[in-house]
Amino acid sequence: MDTLIAHHITKLSAQLGQALKEKQFTLALAESCTGGLASAAITDISGSSTWFDRGFITYSNTAKHQMLGVSKETLSQYGAVSEETAQAMAMGALSNSGADIAGSITGIAGPSGGSANKPVGMVCFAYLTKNGQLITVTKQFAGDRQAIRYQSVIQLLNGLMDLMQS
Repeated sequence: MDTLIAHHITKLSAQLGQALKEKQFTLALAESCTGGLASAAITDISGSSTWFDRGFITYSNTAKHQMLGVSKETLSQYGAVSEETAQAMAMGALSNSGADIAGSITGIAGPSGGSANKPVGMVCFAYLTKNGQLITVTKQFAGDRQAIRYQSVIQLLNGLMDLMQS
């Protein structure tokens, strides 16, 4: 990973941790295309155990269903890469943890797996608080597989910060 990107991700993770500590919130994540990169970035921060509850890496549809309770109907109707699935993942992360806030990532990092409707670089996010505040967003990232995954982590961290400040 590029040193500048690594520094940026570390800085965002530390800022998120500080915001969570100030509100006495804990965080859970549900990741698919990033394969745990966001959770790893967060746990790189010393003391993160006080504000990071757990991460779910649910790469397959079966894992999304079994670990997070994403319904087979949601996966069938909208697909794994959709805001509906991202929302269900965040809901599952909250309900299967002791966290106050959750974030999720599901997307197509490439280089294969894309389609006309869902091209490589399409990534869906959801941010959810225990009081029901929900934000979903879809982004289209460019670059190779690693670039897409790192952009996804940055988006997740920024989105969680936005949710904390709203």
